[in-house]
Amino acid sequence: MVELITSSAAETASLGRRLGTLLGPGDFVALTGDLGTGKTEFSRGVAAGIGVKETTPITSPTFTLLNSYQGRLPFYHFDLYRLAGAGDILELGFEEYFYGDGACLVEWAERLQGEMPGDRLTVTFSHEGDDSRRLLFEPHGKRYEELLTQLFPANLKKCFDPLQDSC
Repeated sequence: MVELITSSAAETASLGRRLGTLLGPGDFVALTGDLGTGKTEFSRGVAAGIGVKETTPITSPTFTLLNSYQGRLPFYHFDLYRLAGAGDILELGFEEYFYGDGACLVEWAERLQGEMPGDRLTVTFSHEGDDSRRLLFEPHGKRYEELLTQLFPANLKKCFDPLQDSC
């Protein structure tokens, strides 16, 4: 588990971009947290890291539930804010995306309840002040433990700057 604080929207997006560069086919990232805590800004960064064109607007798909983008692999961006529970997602057939050829990022993932993949990276967002956000990264499964090791190297405290792509 890794916990850190970002002090601006740009830092939150930059951290997402670093994660996006590491994601591969079948990866699942679950975002949880209250409204306005930076989930969509982080998602924009992930899209950039996956290679979605910079001119493509990355918006939270609150009303459409899913936006699909093409980068070096498909990027499936879900927003489940309007769903009542896991039954809704099953009725819509979205679970086929969860185990497909692209990377899935789900805002309001807690609404999936028992339908969330067991292996995943959960990122919990919370307010820490006016522009600051606390992000808690919890890996579930070996793949995601390795992903966190790549995202946050052992010398994290010496080299981590969320505005830089690498140490």
